[in-house]
Amino acid sequence: MSEDERFVSGRPKKSDRDNIALRPQRLADIVGQDRVRENLSIIIDAAAARGEPIDHVLFYGPPGLGKTSLAYVIANEANANIRVTAGPAIERAGDLAAILTHLKKGDILFIDEVHRLGKAIEEILYPAMEDFVLDIVIGKGPAAKTLRLNLPRFTVIGATTRLALLASPLRDRFGARFRLDFYDPAAIERIVTRAASLLNVEIIGEAAIEIAQRARGTPRVGLRLLRRVRDYAEARADGVITLPVTKEALELMEIDHLGLDDVDRRILATIIEKFGGGPVGLDTIGAAISEDSATIMDVYEPYLIQLGFIDRTPRGRTCTKHAYNHLGIEIPEDPSAGQQRLL
Repeated sequence: MSEDERFVSGRPKKSDRDNIALRPQRLADIVGQDRVRENLSIIIDAAAARGEPIDHVLFYGPPGLGKTSLAYVIANEANANIRVTAGPAIERAGDLAAILTHLKKGDILFIDEVHRLGKAIEEILYPAMEDFVLDIVIGKGPAAKTLRLNLPRFTVIGATTRLALLASPLRDRFGARFRLDFYDPAAIERIVTRAASLLNVEIIGEAAIEIAQRARGTPRVGLRLLRRVRDYAEARADGVITLPVTKEALELMEIDHLGLDDVDRRILATIIEKFGGGPVGLDTIGAAISEDSATIMDVYEPYLIQLGFIDRTPRGRTCTKHAYNHLGIEIPEDPSAGQQRLL
């Protein structure tokens, strides 16, 4: 199963486009991320008092935590126009030049997946962000000339799930950098309840809690689960999202009470049953479940580590007693006596 096919994936899907109407519009509407919200409020208020655009902002963290939503909130709070693009969409230097020359004073340029910008694109973005100028090379060879155009003061908001892949010179040009963390169940519950109200769906408090507990700390997943439970309630019940209806719908989707899906459980079961609980290398795990080792490390593993189900060791991955208990497998007397596998 690819990451795009997983229902509990934090990455955007085409079906998530309906969630746009559920996005917060103002800082006051944002649930969770209290530290980020407070810092953004200070930055926006201070810039407004000076009559200047806000400083460049970088959001980083796992997918589905609201980086794009925060960009729109900033634009609303600053009464600014926002232009949205993505790193892979800017293929040539001329593409970025066209975008920059159409910006007006105070506009916001939001670049999703900013770590995927090409090096040639970054070289143009550096002076644009720092000095608000655009250097255009006219001609080729010895006759080439550089034309410098002044740009209005604007704001770049970048979003990335892979901060380590962002070039250091580009990262340093963002004056404000914020990491978005996974949400606690109480915050997800409030997000789900608010979304149900906007969708005109009646939801019982216990049902909202159940969805929140299976949302993996990710609002995008929580909203996705809410929509599927709503569909189940309308098709198999009286349209009201109750706790029993929620459990039936989520069990039908094979999402357990911690938000683990079939792939997550296969990874844990493989380490425990085939390799004695580990340690075992990622390549070996990948071969056993027919999955790429890089995908396991970047996509599946973080949440399992967050739950305390997997430990990373110099010799490989091991499953903890919590993983045994979750799968209902008896813990061996010496869990460390599993087969030894090197990374």
